Amino acid sequence: MAEYGHGHHGHGGQMTPEQQRQMIEQEIRLAKNLGQIKHKIVVMSGKGGVGKSTVAANLAETLQKLGFKTGILDADIHGPNIPKMLGVELYGENFSNYQFEVFKELTEGAMAKETFESDEEKAEFIKAKQEEYKHSMFPVTIESGLKVMSMAFLLDSIDTPIIWRGPQKTGAIKQLISDAHWGELDYLIIDNPPGTGDEPLTVLQTIPDADAVIMVTTPNVVSQEDVLKCVKMVGMMNIDKIGLIENMAYYICPHCDEKLYIFGEGNGKAFADEMEITYLGDLPIEEQVAQSPNKEGVISTLDPSDEVSKRFVEIVSQIQKEFIKE
Repeated sequence: MAEYGHGHHGHGGQMTPEQQRQMIEQEIRLAKNLGQIKHKIVVMSGKGGVGKSTVAANLAETLQKLGFKTGILDADIHGPNIPKMLGVELYGENFSNYQFEVFKELTEGAMAKETFESDEEKAEFIKAKQEEYKHSMFPVTIESGLKVMSMAFLLDSIDTPIIWRGPQKTGAIKQLISDAHWGELDYLIIDNPPGTGDEPLTVLQTIPDADAVIMVTTPNVVSQEDVLKCVKMVGMMNIDKIGLIENMAYYICPHCDEKLYIFGEGNGKAFADEMEITYLGDLPIEEQVAQSPNKEGVISTLDPSDEVSKRFVEIVSQIQKEFIKE
């Protein structure tokens, strides 16, 4: 199973034959693992604090709830919040134990289909499986059936800081993408780090065939300016399937049901039209959404009848209509 080394290859552009071999092997694993995933959707934001991870987690759970085999990859190295939002508390040694149990289950399942003439033959079979999965990281499958992979699982605890320079971070992200053993999926949601730096760029370069890149913004001029930078970056990479979700767009008064535009009326539709990208809809501020990560899950699974849950179903439908070609 995977060794979690996050160094980078070579110095000054020079790679040893061994480093070249490792890079080629990683590219093969990348193609093999991503080749089993029908659709890939990257969720981005220009800055932190706009609810990007909340949107990504709810999109993933909504797709899973609608009957699609779905996974979510938390590619945020410094703030891997997806596991916490989905109620997964699995770090360090416990995650390693989980890896062993999944490997054991896979191997025993494969052995049940074989006939062995001797114990030596059985031992050789197990050894071959160990070799096959030596680089694999098995995503955590939660109660809804959603598969989750995150940098957080590799930390000793949730408050362990990651103090890395650029090459180490990009190496780790590429390893998370290439070595996660998803199996067959209908959708993979990738929660990208905010901004236009090394990490989000690495994700987009590693997954060049993404079906869509979804931008998350709030009705705030600064947030929108930062999203505009992200849209331009994605466009420079020749990705033209870009959608916009306006989060925290309004608050529904619990007494009179009036829509209150606390941060000002952002008019996400006009903003999307101005950038010539697809507007996918807006989401209200709701106390239940803010609290839901502390209740073993997100709003889409906790309360399907909630207004926000219904909005996510509509947004998923819009994403499929605009970007997904079966």
